[in-house]
Amino acid sequence: MPPARLMTEAPGARIIVAGATARGRSPRQNGRGSGVGEAQSGPTTESAGAVGAGGALAGRVAVITGASRGIGRATAELFAAEGAAVVLASRNAAALEGIVRGIEAAGGRALAVPTDVADEASVAALFARTAEAFGPVGILVNCAGAVARVPFAQMETSVWDAVLGTNLRGTFLCCRAAFRAMIPQGGGVIVNFSSLSGVPNVEKFPGLSAYNTSKYGVAGLSEILAVEGRPHNIRVVAVSPGAVDTEMLREAAPQLTAGMTPQEMARILLFLVGPDARPLGGTNLIIFSNG
Repeated sequence: MPPARLMTEAPGARIIVAGATARGRSPRQNGRGSGVGEAQSGPTTESAGAVGAGGALAGRVAVITGASRGIGRATAELFAAEGAAVVLASRNAAALEGIVRGIEAAGGRALAVPTDVADEASVAALFARTAEAFGPVGILVNCAGAVARVPFAQMETSVWDAVLGTNLRGTFLCCRAAFRAMIPQGGGVIVNFSSLSGVPNVEKFPGLSAYNTSKYGVAGLSEILAVEGRPHNIRVVAVSPGAVDTEMLREAAPQLTAGMTPQEMARILLFLVGPDARPLGGTNLIIFSNG
C-alpha cells in the first residue's frame, strides 16, 4: 500500500511515513461533520487593511502559531492591522518573512520566528524572542495543526506521535510558556483551536483517530487551563469550528464544503481576545461551519 501522508500547516512540511494508505472515505458534505483542516492553511485572499493607531489591539503583543497560511496568517494580518505587535510562528520561515514584509509595509509591527511547536526548546526560543522584540506576550492564538488520514488498524506509531505532537503537545508547550509570561504581568488571553472532530456527538469520519483524539485533548486542556488561569486573570478559550476554506481542508477532505473563510474566523478571534469577550473564559465556541 502507498505510505500515509502527514499534513501540517507548513507548505513543504509533509512528512512521508512508512505505513498504511492515507486515502480513505472523505467526510460527507453536511452540517454535522468533521472539522478537518479548520486551523490549518490556505491562501489569504483579503487584505486586513491599513494599521490604525487606535486599533482594538493597540499596545498588545500577540503570538500566533501556524501563521504561515490559512487562519494563522489571516489572524496575524488582522491583529497587526488592529495595532498589535504580532509574532508569527511556523516551520516555514520563507512564508513567514513574506507575510511580515506585508504587515510592515502596511505600517504594522511583526516578527517571524521559525518554530516547531512540538519541540520544547523551539517554543522557549519563540517566547524569548517575543519578549526581546516587543515585551511579554499578552495574547496567544494556537493555530498550528496537523492531520493524517490512516485506518486505525494500520496506524504507525510515528504518525500518531506526529499528529498529537503538533496538535496537543504543541498546544501544551505554548500555553505553558504563555502562562509563565502572563502571570507576572497580571494576565492575558489564550485561544486554542480544537475542532468539531473533538466535540462529542458530532459525526466522525474514518481514518482520523489521531486527529480526533488530539482535538478532544485540546478541548480538555483548554477547560482546565481556564480554571487554573482565572486567579491570574488569564482567560483561556477554545474554538471548535467545522470546515474552513483552507488548503489543508482541500487536501484532507476534498468532498467537504467549507462554510467560512480564514478571514471570517480571524474576525471571530479578534472579538474573543478583546474585552467584550471577558465573560467567555472557559468557553468552547462550537461553530458548525460545514457548507
